[in-house]
Amino acid sequence: MDGLRFLVVEDSPTMRQLISFSLKRFKGCKIVEAVDGVDALKKLQTEEVDMVLTDINMPVMDGLKLVSLVRQNVKTKDLPIVIITTEGAQEDRDRGLALGANAYISKPIQSSHLLKVIGEILEKNG
Repeated sequence: MDGLRFLVVEDSPTMRQLISFSLKRFKGCKIVEAVDGVDALKKLQTEEVDMVLTDINMPVMDGLKLVSLVRQNVKTKDLPIVIITTEGAQEDRDRGLALGANAYISKPIQSSHLLKVIGEILEKNG
């Protein structure tokens, strides 16, 4: 699991930092940051990533819209996606998973939980 590339999509710089800091436990990983869904889609055109971690509530384009667009694109449709959000509502969780997210983590995130979920997804996707 060395050299993984993550795209972290989150409008809060503090939260982006926190997630990136957790991800650095994966040796040699590369982290690409995006501030919203539109920015994330731009980055996905030029960057090769192994996984997307996205918030739901963001300006311009929210995480649910991003998940559905990533799934519709031939190039990115199989990319693992983890939604990380304060939206703990079952409805949002169901929508996110229905749109194709691989996992859903509620904030405040715990590093250990985040890493466990990522590890499980990577294992499944081999």
